[in-house]
Amino acid sequence: MSFFMYSTGISMTLLQSKDGIHYFTFEHSRDYQQVQFKFLDAVESMDPNNIVALLQLNPYHIDSLLQLSDVCRIQEDQEMARDLIERGLYCFECACHPLFSLTSGASRLDYLRPENRAFYLALYKHMMFLEKRGCPRTALEFCKFILSLDPDSDPLCMLLLIDFLMLRSREYQSLLQLYQDWGEHRNLSQLPNFAFSAALCHFHLSQEEDLDPEESVKQRCKADQMLQEALVMFPGVLMPLLDLCTVQPDAAVTSHAFFGPKCRIGQLPALAELTALYVGRTYIMWKEAAVMLWLEESVREVLHRVDAKDPLVLDCQNRRSQRYQSAPRNIHRHVLLSEIKEATSCLPLVRNSTKLPNETASSSDAELLSLLLDAGLLVGCVSSALYPLLSSHMLSHQQEGGWDVEKAAAELLAAGHGPEAGSLLLAYRGTHQAQFTFNSALAVLRKWL
Repeated sequence: MSFFMYSTGISMTLLQSKDGIHYFTFEHSRDYQQVQFKFLDAVESMDPNNIVALLQLNPYHIDSLLQLSDVCRIQEDQEMARDLIERGLYCFECACHPLFSLTSGASRLDYLRPENRAFYLALYKHMMFLEKRGCPRTALEFCKFILSLDPDSDPLCMLLLIDFLMLRSREYQSLLQLYQDWGEHRNLSQLPNFAFSAALCHFHLSQEEDLDPEESVKQRCKADQMLQEALVMFPGVLMPLLDLCTVQPDAAVTSHAFFGPKCRIGQLPALAELTALYVGRTYIMWKEAAVMLWLEESVREVLHRVDAKDPLVLDCQNRRSQRYQSAPRNIHRHVLLSEIKEATSCLPLVRNSTKLPNETASSSDAELLSLLLDAGLLVGCVSSALYPLLSSHMLSHQQEGGWDVEKAAAELLAAGHGPEAGSLLLAYRGTHQAQFTFNSALAVLRKWL
């Protein structure tokens, strides 16, 4: 049985019902599939105008709406970007099966079916627009809905985001309940975001004015314990967090090997990805004076435990070395969608792009790339194999090197390298390289240069 919306060519079919759970899928008509092929041609042309032309003839083609929304967002037309996403969601809503429920938690949609993926992406993008507009509670409900569509596989890894939205919505008890109910079978304690966010929940609960004094002390003790355990398990979180909070740690912390540079350099790739994602997304929540003072006290206590050779320190070290060898695909998807620079730079494809042929990028490679950039040789290396390494190095070490990315893009444009200039600006402004095939680099030049 299916419900069909003839004006768009999208339908939703009920595949099966089992144990009270309904399994659905979206389907495309033959005409819609032909439009989809035209969309792929428009993408390959690297010209957003072709997508605009396609939308004029097919105003409810979902992938075109999603892609043009990204173009508008990059060009800082947020209102149009939101409207395009909402139009796509309206199209899906009209095509939904009568049994498909947004609130029951009993509707499933398989992400592995290509026709379903646009629905996930439209919901995710709408959720993020809501969060940025100051509606975290509504964004949280969308997050729960996305998670309910496939809670076992969690294809967009909403578990890396739901704690943030719960904290933003002050849903402290709900977050702690989720941590308790799902903690064991989903290994939530092994995710940096839950380890730190659960501790932060207990801290905020201990600060509530109407709380019984005895209960307040209990919550604070639990917060202290959980934060210390989180810092011992994930020491690589501290320094990047303080850096984004513009807090200068004291010498006892920076000089200690446990939180020093060696700790971050030695992080396994998957752990570095999770750490960067958490810090880049939630650092704003740690800027509050009371929270920062609590963090400072916990860091001191952790250093005492490390110096005293607390068994927990060695146990966590062993767990870090055995786990986090590689991240599952849903985490990579989430990092790409997050567009958090610190996290996307840890992705395998991005990280491997900084490797010279047949050898691992080392400190000497970084020094060589810095020297070439200092000498102003970026434009001269456009046609060589060094250019991707130079541009990546400029973006990832821009603050240390003091290079002016926008000036470099202007020089590339003046030398006739428009696509390279646009791509450099897109990466600098926070767009991941995986999206460059969908968003024309040339489209941003008039806006930003």
